[in-house]
Amino acid sequence: MRALQITELSGPRSALSAADLPDPEPSHPLTPGSGVLVDVHAAGVSFPEVLQTRGEYQLKPDLPFVPGSEVGGVVRSAPEGSRFSEGDRVAACCMLGGFAEVAVAPDFLVFGLSDELDFAQGASLILNYHTAYFALKLRGRLAEGDTVLVHGAAGGVGTATLQVAKGMGARTIAVVSSEAKEQVAREAGADEVVRSDGPWKDEAKEVSGGGVDIVIDPVGGDRFTDSLRSLREGGRVVVIGFTGGSIPEVRVNRLLLNNTEVVGAGWGAFVMGKPGINGEIGTAVNDLVDEGFVRPIVGARFPMEQAADALELIDGRGATGKVVLDVRA
Repeated sequence: MRALQITELSGPRSALSAADLPDPEPSHPLTPGSGVLVDVHAAGVSFPEVLQTRGEYQLKPDLPFVPGSEVGGVVRSAPEGSRFSEGDRVAACCMLGGFAEVAVAPDFLVFGLSDELDFAQGASLILNYHTAYFALKLRGRLAEGDTVLVHGAAGGVGTATLQVAKGMGARTIAVVSSEAKEQVAREAGADEVVRSDGPWKDEAKEVSGGGVDIVIDPVGGDRFTDSLRSLREGGRVVVIGFTGGSIPEVRVNRLLLNNTEVVGAGWGAFVMGKPGINGEIGTAVNDLVDEGFVRPIVGARFPMEQAADALELIDGRGATGKVVLDVRA
């Protein structure tokens, strides 16, 4: 099969090399001796792959390895007792190995792909939308009628969060850095849009009537303190990543004086040992697909041989929606 491997830890431009590899065995490290083989049509590209090209991600496989954590495709084979059969359209989280024509995923991280979504949207579904639901509902305790402020709102996680929040009955405020990104955020369902280089905290407090209920923050960096200041009493900042490059620190007296919270939402670490919770999240997200709220926004699409361009787009924070590799035309 055609595949891309990270062969050196030299960054997005030079770390990847094309390879002709044997098809993977139907066995995944999370479920040894068992796995769903997927003929990959599209592979999602995410910030963790950028970090992996530099050896900066927490998952550090031995070189060389095939990166790529999520795919959209068709089941080639499934283990006995699986929910899936040969020929099923699926979205799958394989953790590694997605930048290839065939990938293997554990059964509990494979989900049926609605006919309403194409394969590129399938490759955009699990990491971002499952993270969004986990952050909003299970960690952020979102209730219908809450106001949610979303940083990085034009990116893959941001657009997913806007759609999931709207599907759960929330009002949404998107924080973006440009007019083009504002258009993407509005397409994803943002009720209000504020600019990251302006007085967004004050604008968010004004349009929310005194403060937002939840901030979803995949960015981190120097805007974190203003995220805390944008909350109403009892509000929560839910931390899901640090694409801004720096990890902020919390002065806990701010939490005490304003009765607010900072909540971590590490979807991957939480669900890997909890297939039941993972299934609950998958069902909820697919219900939102059926109801018309979830429609993954696919931004730039690249052929496999231009994967370095895809990684550099994300590294430069120029991506909107989900960046995807088209593995099969």
